[in-house]
Amino acid sequence: MTSAPFPPFDAGFGIYVHWPFCASKCPYCDFNSHVRAEAIDEPRFARAFDRELASQAALAPGRRVDSIFFGGGTPSLMQPRTIASILESISRYWSLAPDVEITMEANPTSIEATRLAGYRSAGVNRISIGVQSLHDADLRRLGRLHSADEARRAIQMAASVFDRYSFDLIYARPDQTVREWERELREALSLAAEHLSLYQLTIEPGTVFEKLVNARKLTVMDDDAARDLFDVTQEVCAAFGLPAYEVSNHARPGSECRHNLVYWRYGEYVGVGPGAHARLYTDKGRLALSTEKHPEQWLSLVEAQGHATVSETYLESQDEASEFVLMGLRLREGILPEHYHALSGRVLNERQIALLRDDGFLSVTPRGAIAATQKGVPVLNTLIEKLLVS
Repeated sequence: MTSAPFPPFDAGFGIYVHWPFCASKCPYCDFNSHVRAEAIDEPRFARAFDRELASQAALAPGRRVDSIFFGGGTPSLMQPRTIASILESISRYWSLAPDVEITMEANPTSIEATRLAGYRSAGVNRISIGVQSLHDADLRRLGRLHSADEARRAIQMAASVFDRYSFDLIYARPDQTVREWERELREALSLAAEHLSLYQLTIEPGTVFEKLVNARKLTVMDDDAARDLFDVTQEVCAAFGLPAYEVSNHARPGSECRHNLVYWRYGEYVGVGPGAHARLYTDKGRLALSTEKHPEQWLSLVEAQGHATVSETYLESQDEASEFVLMGLRLREGILPEHYHALSGRVLNERQIALLRDDGFLSVTPRGAIAATQKGVPVLNTLIEKLLVS
């Protein structure tokens, strides 16, 4: 049975714009990013974004946009006028919430005070900086082009231009100790205002790091050591007033990234650009879309047919419900069983909920939501499998 032709609950509506170009490819990265020696024809890409936005607006008309996110790749390699052009397109096809959140990802090497001011003037009101480490040696291992001092200056410049900013760090790096990470984390928190993203290093298929691991030239931290780093991350961030609201994201209450909350709460979102994904409710049910990954092929397809969709699937109700659990249990606020029932017509495994709660892996919040505890987060996939067993 396909899903219902309308959202059974309101979890927001967001727009994701993927800029696929980077100055270099990081060895741990499996995102759809590409390095180009030649200059990018930004006006041509802006026109293509406009056409693909129009195509998806025809599928999801009349929505109010709560959040817009420019991801990549490195969107801060774009000219501010390109950002402004894309935002103008979005405002033609949908209405924008008065407090719409407009985030742009940036790398420290592409941050300049004048460009930041240009992005602010273009409409960006939140910036997310890919710092990854505050140690030069680790930045070199991670293939980053900036130094730790450049990262610190970039954060300070962002703070001078934007009221809302965040930055990313990667932990569980090879040979990293708890004491070293705690010291680095405390410095990061002293630089952060309201939000911090802290990702545990994972070895993704097809990356340079995977090849190095397979060749025994890179040693991955074992699970117990990584768990120690995870635990200290939760404790230190909570003490600084930035508790985790999602597995890898920490914020002062009320300062969470609204765009990512659209994903995790299972809202609707448009996705345009090479390799972007979308989840939209249509008169036939919830539609999952994905676009061509290769930038130049994406561009040619959009120019030829108005979009570059390569996959289009209407989700079955149980698939939709499973995605809801998979995304929602990443949040500390958890998931409401009635939302699961609204999506699937089924109930979660109550016996497993009771067992996992008694064992300390799950909790039930005062509003009745089922949430993973700090003990449960590291084994989240197992919890999800148990909850979905009929």
